[in-house]
Amino acid sequence: MAAARKPVVEVRRSERRRRTVSAYREGERVVVLIPSQFSRAEESEWVSKMLARLAARDQRSQRSDADLEVRARQLACRYLPEFGAVAVPTTVRWVGNQNGRWGSCTPADRTIRLSERVRDMPVWVGDYVLLHELVHLIVPSHNARFWALVGRYPRTERARGYLEGIAAAEHARAE
Repeated sequence: MAAARKPVVEVRRSERRRRTVSAYREGERVVVLIPSQFSRAEESEWVSKMLARLAARDQRSQRSDADLEVRARQLACRYLPEFGAVAVPTTVRWVGNQNGRWGSCTPADRTIRLSERVRDMPVWVGDYVLLHELVHLIVPSHNARFWALVGRYPRTERARGYLEGIAAAEHARAE
């Protein structure tokens, strides 16, 4: 097996940046933005951290429909065990045409679709969106029973807050 090539890293220091660090890909290069006052040791530490974060994001982006189906079964078993096969969809897949929703479910044919936008989010957020759609297989509406079942996921409130923040940022950019 070939070893992974280490990317070319360009560090850009900023006088305006005080504490935050960010990184992004620019072609074959990784650009890391850091505060100008960081020492060389801090720079090295943050470059390593940011390369690891980009690698983790890339790994999440490679999750297939098959991976999504496996995860749906795991979540149904863990959080909705008393519903058995009722909580298991016939298909789960990533779709690129959902820009206004994070996911959707059609209870009649037991299909679930998750927006490609969720793919790059933290796994716990994707799990929340997937569980939300799994619960729709049991309760089609957003009533009290629905939210009680979704609330079994321990990071429900955190994930909802994360998604609300993303939606607000997207709305602000659109204005």
